[in-house]
Amino acid sequence: MNVELDSLTERARIHAALGDPARLAIVDALTLGDASPGEIAHTLDMPTNLVAHHVKVLTDAGLVTKGRSEGDRRRTYLRLRPEALAVLATPQLTDVGRVVFVCTHNSARSQLAAALWRRRTNTDAASAGTKPAARVHPRAVAVAHRHHLDLDPAGTAHITDVVHGDDLVIAVCDNAHEELAGPVRPRLHWSVPDPVRVDTDEAFEAAYSDLADRVDRLAPAVLPGGPR
Repeated sequence: MNVELDSLTERARIHAALGDPARLAIVDALTLGDASPGEIAHTLDMPTNLVAHHVKVLTDAGLVTKGRSEGDRRRTYLRLRPEALAVLATPQLTDVGRVVFVCTHNSARSQLAAALWRRRTNTDAASAGTKPAARVHPRAVAVAHRHHLDLDPAGTAHITDVVHGDDLVIAVCDNAHEELAGPVRPRLHWSVPDPVRVDTDEAFEAAYSDLADRVDRLAPAVLPGGPR
């Protein structure tokens, strides 16, 4: 996963500026509207000299800008820069084609993850295994059905028959992550416990919830503008 150093530096600077409760309160106060430093001091019951200090830090971090009033030219208004806060969002993944989820047997976690991705993003996804089973686990099919997902009970496949060069390969089990290397080495690893080991409905529900949370976090990083 490639993250530009300049981007990390900018994000760290903004995080540092927001690390003080008073500065975070000022940002909150400016989220929906502009205000003068005096108005901020009154709203937050904060000394004006302290407001001036915090505003300077926020301005230096690129979070706040100042502008003269078009009425009373002696008055200054503070404006929040939402685009500066936007850089704190999930880092973007680049050069991503299709998403392929991989586990050992392609019978549960990878199948659920691919189905969740298709529903969440309205884009194509695939799943595969390093040692695919003959069928999808019945409890995986059942938990998918409970959450209105479709799984093909016979739809397992080997990783070499599925993965293409520009696919984003995500290992959803530790064994697959540690076993794979070379051209199909996973770009991401989700250490999701194997529900088949426990083989209860509760274990499969827990795996489903874990995968659903992770898919929701990943989707904006892969498709920042929405489904392609």
